[in-house]
Amino acid sequence: MPVMETTRLSSKGQVVVPKSVRDARNWPPGTEFLVEEVDEGILLRPVSPFKRTEIEEVIGCTGYAGPRKSLDQMEDAIARGAKEQRARGRY
Repeated sequence: MPVMETTRLSSKGQVVVPKSVRDARNWPPGTEFLVEEVDEGILLRPVSPFKRTEIEEVIGCTGYAGPRKSLDQMEDAIARGAKEQRARGRY
């Protein structure tokens, strides 16, 4: 069970999220939150830095127009590329 900590509402309506919680959640300064009212109080949800997308929106974004490749073919190509990069001293 998580450790409970207390905080206080400032005169400006600000609440400090305890450092242990920020660290555990990896929330850096400037993280934006959605604030949702729930029966028990409020719920803070960090806003995703990326817009939610559907696969149909991104298919074809690489510009590849050839035949479909299998997963094995893609993995082989990645391995060959990595080997070439290592041979050039880039890794």
